Amino acid sequence: MIRGFVIVALFSFYTPVLAQGSISEESAEMDTVILAFDEFYGLVIENHPVVKQANLLTRDAAQQLRLARGSFDPKLEGAFDFKNFKDTEYYNKLDVSLKIPVWFPVDPKVGVERNRGDEFLNDEDFISSSTNNQQIYAGVSVPIGQGLFIDKRRATVRKAQVLQDMAEAEQIKEINKILLTATKDYWEWFFAYNNYVLMRQSILLAQDIFDRTKIAHDYGEAAPIDTVQAKINLLNRVTAMQQANIARIRAAFNLANHLWTPQGAPLELEDNVRPQDPEVNFLEDDLLTQLVELARENHPEIRKLELKNESLAIDLRLARENMKPRLDINYFLLDQPIDTNGDQNFVAFDENYKVGVDFAFPIFLRKERAKVAQTNIKIADNNFQLNFTERTVINEINGQYNSAVTTANILGQQQEMVNNYQLILIAERLNLVNGESDLFKLNIQMDKLIESQSKLLKLQSSYQKDVATLYWAAGIANLGN
Repeated sequence: MIRGFVIVALFSFYTPVLAQGSISEESAEMDTVILAFDEFYGLVIENHPVVKQANLLTRDAAQQLRLARGSFDPKLEGAFDFKNFKDTEYYNKLDVSLKIPVWFPVDPKVGVERNRGDEFLNDEDFISSSTNNQQIYAGVSVPIGQGLFIDKRRATVRKAQVLQDMAEAEQIKEINKILLTATKDYWEWFFAYNNYVLMRQSILLAQDIFDRTKIAHDYGEAAPIDTVQAKINLLNRVTAMQQANIARIRAAFNLANHLWTPQGAPLELEDNVRPQDPEVNFLEDDLLTQLVELARENHPEIRKLELKNESLAIDLRLARENMKPRLDINYFLLDQPIDTNGDQNFVAFDENYKVGVDFAFPIFLRKERAKVAQTNIKIADNNFQLNFTERTVINEINGQYNSAVTTANILGQQQEMVNNYQLILIAERLNLVNGESDLFKLNIQMDKLIESQSKLLKLQSSYQKDVATLYWAAGIANLGN
């Protein structure tokens, strides 16, 4: 009878193949190579162009800090001014100095000045001829009003230091973004590959059933409609396999977008490469609390807004400092290093010196007061954004955590459904042997088993993506890996 042919064909081949939730390594070709997730992850972190591009952010920020600190570099200055008209030397002036800026608002300056001329030199530039018209001067300029506690130069350095921390946060954000995409593409590839293998195996079974049904029909043990039904089932499986193959190829190309050599050349994913089977590690109960606390402290978006507040606080301090009157005191000690008469000069602070005072103060302070008000507005705006972002991040973490936990529960239920469908299929086989069922009912149970196994693969993929998205939502560097 046809039942005997079908049953022997069916359960000598079908039951072992479809008994697993995912396609085991033994069911694949012997020459396949497994691309483990950790290996793939390492390749992305080391070689992906976007990751390398993100690493440039901190390097650029370091150069910004170096640029800001350049305003404190010592500076050697010199000026030479000479005029000769009708064989008369009107003046011959030389001034060479060294400025040494320091963090505290004192600008030391040391220099040598030489002024000569045939009675046309300005009186203020005159230096005694006994020293060969030369003198050494050294002094400082000290602000005792505006600029005493902070000035634009120091503010720029401090903001560059904040910018360096912001660049690190932005780097984590950009790397996490590409790692999340790569992780999702890997587990999507896992589903597409294993689903294709599942559909391909179902074709072998459908083909075997169709062939045996034809043989049974030739011997008069099967009705013609049985062969039509077996053919329809075979065509359905072929169509499903072709669709699964398209999804597999597309998923492989998407995954290859993340594979690069250390030299920057793209890598291709060979057909004999397959993904690893996932390890389902269920989330711990206290993980949610830990992730929320870590997000409050280190989430890139929250961290960037907190650092922006620090930068704005520097701007506010500078704006308030600029509301003070500018009062700078200059003192320069003058000495004669070369004395043609041979007399030795000693340093005397109350004898040879030059003193100056610079004062400025805008009467209405409209510009300064507007700057303070604008900075306060920016701080308030940033605080509103910070509160909203923190709330959004925490809600996103809670949502992703619940999604992952729910998916894990559904995953366990789906595995149980697969096991139950296998039992139903075995029972349907016994009914067929006993003449209480037919090929149509058996095919229905087979389709349900295949569908449930495909859903199980999809859930395994979704769970891994949910866990990665959870760590991304918490802003954990490298998604916790």
